[in-house]
Amino acid sequence: MTDVGLVFSSRYLQHNTNPYRLPISGDPLPFVEQVDHPSNPRLVERAMKLIDMTAGAEWLHRIAPYSAPVDALAAYHTREYIERVRQLCLSGGGETGQGAPVGRDSYEIALLAAGGAMAAVDAVMGDTLKRAFALVRPPGHHAMSDKGMGFCVFNNVVVAARHAQNAFSLPKVLVLDWDVHSGNGTQDAFYADSSALFISVHQDRLYPEEFGWLEQSGAGDGVSHTVNIPLPPGCGDAAYLAVMDEIIAPIARQFQPDMIFVSAGQDASSADPLGRMCVTAEGYRRMTRVMIGLADDLCDGRLVVVQEGGYSEVYAPYCTLAIVEELAGVHSNVEEPVNPERASRWPQSHTVGLDARAAIDAVKAHHHEF
Repeated sequence: MTDVGLVFSSRYLQHNTNPYRLPISGDPLPFVEQVDHPSNPRLVERAMKLIDMTAGAEWLHRIAPYSAPVDALAAYHTREYIERVRQLCLSGGGETGQGAPVGRDSYEIALLAAGGAMAAVDAVMGDTLKRAFALVRPPGHHAMSDKGMGFCVFNNVVVAARHAQNAFSLPKVLVLDWDVHSGNGTQDAFYADSSALFISVHQDRLYPEEFGWLEQSGAGDGVSHTVNIPLPPGCGDAAYLAVMDEIIAPIARQFQPDMIFVSAGQDASSADPLGRMCVTAEGYRRMTRVMIGLADDLCDGRLVVVQEGGYSEVYAPYCTLAIVEELAGVHSNVEEPVNPERASRWPQSHTVGLDARAAIDAVKAHHHEF
């Protein structure tokens, strides 16, 4: 049996908030044909289709998700907010906070997304699987304790990390968030907690602007345990891999986690409409390789990767496939819509630009005292 697991359910496709609506009035866009919401079911559906097309059934152990208990959500979210989401969905749907709409079925599906991340933890803590990918929706890393944000309803990776600590008595967890947007909800959850190390590498001041700053590095017992790595637009593979080598790997080795999580948002890709970072599918493959190596060295291989953003319907599924294939140690060589050979010649694919170098050096200088 394979030692790599995949969490997925077709029920995740029931979370559907199409069409896109204007953020203030809530009206549809004034076009003849409506525009779909950026976070729509086709994103994970197409990723799953690629995994199936490339013999995913042969090298992945399927893990069934379950609905997260309210008590598990309440490890971070307020019970008032959880109930508000439930009631909102019962009434047909609406806005859970800031840019995180739900439909009639979304409460149950959001429970299943958080439970899918928990199921990945359960599987990795068993005797069979070393690592797992949770292909879930809705995403979670923007969700705050008392409100949804940025397409996210419940914070899946926070719920899963707390589950690992509470159910399996793991003293320390590391969460790396490489979504192009700052993982503000995860930062908030762990900001004063020395048992969790949160690292977010993202496009500087993209969303939400009040989170993800270099200077935000923890409070109280959690001082130094939040590491924000804001990068200038257009960095590409070279800068991301330099960050992995020069910042993430050394800090992870110093922290010595008992389980590693990755909030995997593929919206830093070269084709994403909501980001401008130019990372390729090969870049995601190589970043995943680094995290596998760290997990193998530091915590007996225990690695859980949880789907977050990624909004290019053409390219994001291929980036997700690259991550899943690297987890499984295979490479299907499926043809990609962004030519890998051409992308390898982009300057940002092999050279760390001066502005990116300055940003990386600033992070290293800020955290040197810790």
